[in-house]
Amino acid sequence: MMIAAAAALACFFETPDAQAKSTSPAFAETAKPAGPGWDLTDLYADTAAWDAAYAKTKTDAENLANFRGTLGKSADKMLAAFNEMSRVRKEANRLYAFASLKADEDLRIGANQERRQLAGTLMTIMAEKTAWAAPEILGIGGDKVKSFLGNSKDLKTRFSFFLNDTLRAAPHTLSEDAESVLAASGNVLQQPNAIYSVLANAEMPHPTVTLKSGEKVKLTQAAYTKHRESTSREDRKLVFDSFWSSFKTYENTYGAALTTQVMGDVFYARARKFDTSLQAALFGDAMPESVYRTLVAQANKNLPTLHRYLRLRKELLGIKGDMEYFDIYPPMFKKPAVEHFSIDDSKAITLEIAKSYGDEYLDALNRGFAGEWMNSYPQDGKASGAYMNNGAYDVHPYLLLNHTDNFDSLSTFAHEWGHAVHTMLADKAQPYELSGYSTFTAETASIANEMLLSDYMVTNSKSPEEKLYYLGEALEMMRGTFFRQTLFAEYQLAMHEELEKGGSLSGEKLTQMYCDISRKYYGEAEGVMKIHPKYCVEWAYIPHFYYGYYVYQYATSMVGAAAFTDAILKEGAPARDRFITLLKAGGSDYPIDLYKEAGIDMTSDAPYEALVARMNRVMDEIDALRRR
Repeated sequence: MMIAAAAALACFFETPDAQAKSTSPAFAETAKPAGPGWDLTDLYADTAAWDAAYAKTKTDAENLANFRGTLGKSADKMLAAFNEMSRVRKEANRLYAFASLKADEDLRIGANQERRQLAGTLMTIMAEKTAWAAPEILGIGGDKVKSFLGNSKDLKTRFSFFLNDTLRAAPHTLSEDAESVLAASGNVLQQPNAIYSVLANAEMPHPTVTLKSGEKVKLTQAAYTKHRESTSREDRKLVFDSFWSSFKTYENTYGAALTTQVMGDVFYARARKFDTSLQAALFGDAMPESVYRTLVAQANKNLPTLHRYLRLRKELLGIKGDMEYFDIYPPMFKKPAVEHFSIDDSKAITLEIAKSYGDEYLDALNRGFAGEWMNSYPQDGKASGAYMNNGAYDVHPYLLLNHTDNFDSLSTFAHEWGHAVHTMLADKAQPYELSGYSTFTAETASIANEMLLSDYMVTNSKSPEEKLYYLGEALEMMRGTFFRQTLFAEYQLAMHEELEKGGSLSGEKLTQMYCDISRKYYGEAEGVMKIHPKYCVEWAYIPHFYYGYYVYQYATSMVGAAAFTDAILKEGAPARDRFITLLKAGGSDYPIDLYKEAGIDMTSDAPYEALVARMNRVMDEIDALRRR
């Protein structure tokens, strides 16, 4: 995440975390795939078109330095400079989106990785060539900037938030020379994530195991996700032992990559004169540090609720003796006889739950479903996981999925389309410069869909057994998004604080730290769950640790999503309208203030306590159904 004014000016619209990478002659002339998937020709017709756009944008980016010294001359001069910076930034993001999406189709193709690298380099060039802007704005002074805003409607409409944010960042804005040097470091600071991505998704060998049934399975990340849910405890243990042993083999390499990432975060914070890397990470959103620390404190305070859930899980799975970490994923209740959700099924159900949001939301969703915006199914070499890429403001979002036709895939589908519709609504309502929204609000848009889906599946269950299954899935969603993501957030803070106090990190140390925090959350000392040390290398599997202080926002967003969905179900249109207004706001204000305008105060304990109460209500409902 970029913070402070100098970076902000090169970043009217931040490059999304899940975006992209570089170009080259060695990929088929067309950008349209031969089979089902996304159609990148909506971005560029072919590689030749990308190459031409890249060359022109690179030249335009290098010429941005020509505006140096013009910002204080008049409101019109300032507007002209900002217009050009914004235009170039928008095209650079589009280039970056194409390169990233193409690279993630098959991470084994070096040419596509090179394209991604070129696109990343372009971002660094832009940062370097506009590094002078923030110091220049600060030199102009707040009074003159305010007078310019009063004299130009366009400047005020599109750039006042940015200008005021730049003035706010004065204590953390460096001299012009220092800003230029810091901007030039951007390319280097991106490399730990690049190393992780190639190693985890393309080069690390995956073990093959023979399941109890005799089936041989190659444990790719998608296969691991599928088979860790096995109803056979023997198979689950085999899958965990084999999958995590692969990561353990590369523990030192992953440790070096993540340590470098943390070093980069600490370096950047200190260079910008922040006391801590956490303070630096939260500054861009004007997020009070109390939000992060309240989240961690509330999760720790409410660990008894997590432990209640885990004990329920142990009882329902019929586990004798110690419950182990590999017991956390299988469903607690028998899956419905037919639990198959194709992409078309996922579309139909997502449309059904989206009726709660009204016609405008539904229209956007239907438009998205009609286009070729998704790369849906797992393939060898394809990037793992799922994301929505919103880098092309004038085009549309793209979605990468690894759909395996189960309920988890349906939930992921609804989640990512929540991001996509958020993007569509914000892009339509806001000028480009204000369309980019914070992760803090982004995840609320997606997790709200997951919660509505959960309620829909429970309500539409055809039997008590099916209802119990989906109530169990609702519990696991809250466990995974609130408690697990907060565990990650606490671990991430501990990593950074270790270096900030003069300590050191290594793969082995990172594993031990992860063990300690995981055992606390999952209640090993209380006899709730045993976590074997060989599974504590799980930290190496988590890509989000390379996105700065990112993961805490999943947990806070679940809290916000729960508040919104409960309100929509109780109030109807008024709550729905507040939610849609939040989505349309994009990045026109700080996320904590957008939440407050929508009626939710994330600095207080109340929303967190409400989510935990929801989790306990679900368990109460399960207990009541089981007693019948």
